[in-house]
Amino acid sequence: MRKWFENKVVAVVWTVLRVWLGIQWLQAGWGKVTGGFDAGGYLQGAIAKAGGETPIVAAWYGNFLETVALPNAKLFSFVVAWGELLVGLGLIVGALTIPALIAAAFMNLNFLWAGTVSTNPTFLLAAVVLLFVWKGTTYYGVDRFFLPFMRNKLQERKNKQTNKMIAEGAA
Repeated sequence: MRKWFENKVVAVVWTVLRVWLGIQWLQAGWGKVTGGFDAGGYLQGAIAKAGGETPIVAAWYGNFLETVALPNAKLFSFVVAWGELLVGLGLIVGALTIPALIAAAFMNLNFLWAGTVSTNPTFLLAAVVLLFVWKGTTYYGVDRFFLPFMRNKLQERKNKQTNKMIAEGAA
């Protein structure tokens, strides 16, 4: 079973899913970055869904939105817009794919907590599946080359520090 998830031919399927998900995030983020997105109205709507006889938003999350997010709506607007855009770019080119998938899943989870179903369950499921098959997800993309390069650079740095400590200890 493991070979199936790591197979370079099947990795094409994971790549197509990753790029599709990236396009969805890129489009959402681009519209927000270029359109002057203001999360204030969205946050107020989610807070309203936390009250009443049948609240859609959990009380603890509504409280978080009211006391933390809404007073900092400009910051949240910026983080959401640029977060969506950068997640989309990362997924499309396959760069920092795992952090991008974690960020995507976290954003989808927050949108769901705020009472927005829409495409969020589908995007969350896609992100989780891609996280489970991470080797196939990252096979075709920048990470395939960037991560080993960075691993080697970090190992060289560690070796240099170790050799320096040994040399200082011998002196």
